[in-house]
Amino acid sequence: MTGHLLCGLADNPALPGALLDRLVERAVADDAEGAELADALSERPDLGPVRAAALAARDEHVAIRLAHSGLLDAADVDPEARPAVALALLDEGVAPPGWARLLAAHPDRGIRETLASRPGLPLDVVETLAADPDVAVVAELALWTTEPSIAARLAAHPHAEVRRGAAFNEAVPPVALITGEGLAPARSCLVCDREEIPFTHDPYCPRTDCELRGGAACAGGHESTVHEIREQAARNPATPAAAAASLVGDPSMLIRWALAERADLSQELYARLAFDPVLGVRAEAAGNPAIGEPLIRALAAGGGGDEVARSLARHPRVPLDVLAQLAAATRIGPTLLPRIATATPAELAEAAGAADARVRMLVAERRDLEPELRDRLAADPNAAVVRSVAPHPGLSEERLRAVVARHGALVLARVAANPDAPPDLLEELARHDPPVRRALREIAGHRNATAEALSPCLADAKARPRAGGHPALPPEVIVDLLADADPAVGRAAAANPALPVGVMARLLRS
Repeated sequence: MTGHLLCGLADNPALPGALLDRLVERAVADDAEGAELADALSERPDLGPVRAAALAARDEHVAIRLAHSGLLDAADVDPEARPAVALALLDEGVAPPGWARLLAAHPDRGIRETLASRPGLPLDVVETLAADPDVAVVAELALWTTEPSIAARLAAHPHAEVRRGAAFNEAVPPVALITGEGLAPARSCLVCDREEIPFTHDPYCPRTDCELRGGAACAGGHESTVHEIREQAARNPATPAAAAASLVGDPSMLIRWALAERADLSQELYARLAFDPVLGVRAEAAGNPAIGEPLIRALAAGGGGDEVARSLARHPRVPLDVLAQLAAATRIGPTLLPRIATATPAELAEAAGAADARVRMLVAERRDLEPELRDRLAADPNAAVVRSVAPHPGLSEERLRAVVARHGALVLARVAANPDAPPDLLEELARHDPPVRRALREIAGHRNATAEALSPCLADAKARPRAGGHPALPPEVIVDLLADADPAVGRAAAANPALPVGVMARLLRS
């Protein structure tokens, strides 16, 4: 089978226009492998309208992708025959307005439900969807409509599922859904619509046709849906802080967790949430950018657990001395933290001089360090610090070689990831004995890799597909890789821009 090779050709940026035409014809005509080939071709930026229309006619998924990429014209689509494609064109604002009215009356509930989530619908279409006989369509509209009058009306809808959608809609503050003031109780929910109550849905329900959410329950008061309404309202940023704050003592962990995400509560309420008995609530509050320095310091000193400490470390305004304390007490790992990303040059220089290597490692994750500071970290005696700074652009060949000489295999992969690593150094890293597999995988995709550096990469199963697509490979090696037992390697070789055009043509004739 050559399907993977044809898909590789479809990925090849050097494919001549005449061969691209033949590949499109193959995709349209081939029933067995045409769908996969058409999918690969739809990613190309050079299709043009004629080829795009041919591929769209062959495959619905491809047509939707081409519509979103701006390569499909509304004149080429029948909205009644291909409503999903019509929805994609509506999303892009290139479909006639009448299509929305047509789709609002479509017999497929899924089409109407999807339409209800789209912004900018004409008011008459919104009204049609608000009166839809299927509650799923109305609930979707309640979640997404930007019409305040419609959102307010749906928040008082007699069906609890519609209210659930309205509870997270920012068009109207869902205060009444929290307090219940002026709001008649809901008359039904999805559970009592379908089951004899009292009923609690099995989270592991084996029925393939069941649409109830896991744990959905109703004993006459639509209990699970009412809980979800309150949770959504607690999370909704349009809910006034005072209304949301009334839920801070709620027995539900999920509601308190939702409150911990908010950006508008008082520091006193954040403090309650930050010392909640549930770890997840505490960790969410600890990472909330709205909490102030006093609470950050109290949490850091309180020993709330590693998850809370890691959330604090990711806080964008955590004081650097607190961050140093957290790095010493908790495994954070080599990652660019928000506070380090926004640190001033003076702050970075101070942190880079910390006695604790774990703090210096955090600074080394920045990729825009001043040259003097970058070079100082590259000369650090700690291998973890050096590993973090090794991929930093601008490091000279001399410094990269010094790093390898000092730390050996511990840093090879990160040196190989440096975009400025020169070809001769990559060749030496690739020949390291024993091989450092992570380094080979970095070299396989490196822009400076030579054929000599890529050759050892072909011996590693994970590096081989990346190396197979590298244009520095000799053409004869690329051609040999087309017959590789691993289809991913063959596809990468077929996508290699250095593949001879004659071989591309031969693949198309096979």
